[in-house]
Amino acid sequence: QVAAWASASGPSARSDPPGAMGDVALDQLIFKKTEGNKRGIPEAIFIENVEEMCKEREPTEVVGRLQDLHSKYQYMQSSLTAQRSSLKTKLPDIVSALDVVQHLVEKKEEAAESTYTYQLAENIWSKATAAPSDTVCLWLGANCMLEYKLDEAIELLRTNESNARTTLKSLEEDMAFLRDQITTTEVNIARTHNFGVKQRQAAKAKEASKS
Repeated sequence: QVAAWASASGPSARSDPPGAMGDVALDQLIFKKTEGNKRGIPEAIFIENVEEMCKEREPTEVVGRLQDLHSKYQYMQSSLTAQRSSLKTKLPDIVSALDVVQHLVEKKEEAAESTYTYQLAENIWSKATAAPSDTVCLWLGANCMLEYKLDEAIELLRTNESNARTTLKSLEEDMAFLRDQITTTEVNIARTHNFGVKQRQAAKAKEASKS
């Protein structure tokens, strides 16, 4: 349900008054659970008949619940966008590291020393000669570096690359799904709000005709 999803997604746009009735029934009319969605993103339901929806509740109540849902969708969207950005930054680093390790394997097979250019400091580069090696140190992040055998390093980096690409694809799919839910919710908000405006205008016109 959206309550559990919301607790993981962020704060709600507003709080319901204590003892509010009909919220669960209303929630079932504006969103539903989706099967196979790993992140538990609910699917927004398009409100076909706004007038029927507002027979037993005020349009402002429906708009409020829809705005809550919209707020949670937006929070989730910002979270997924940050995750995607982070992965897109890390993926080239993984590929680059894999290329370097494969280069070391080739040099090991040639059994020859190699000369490398490396950055000594900002805008200062130097050269160094290195003998073939059976091991390589990989920077794992969080101030942690570990030494691996070359074949172990290649296996690890290939696994990391595969996982990163799989996760990135999943994120793209989730974001596309999320954009559709945001659009549907925005349309529902606009249609319900417009119905409420027309309803209030009709009530004012009726009062005016009586006086």
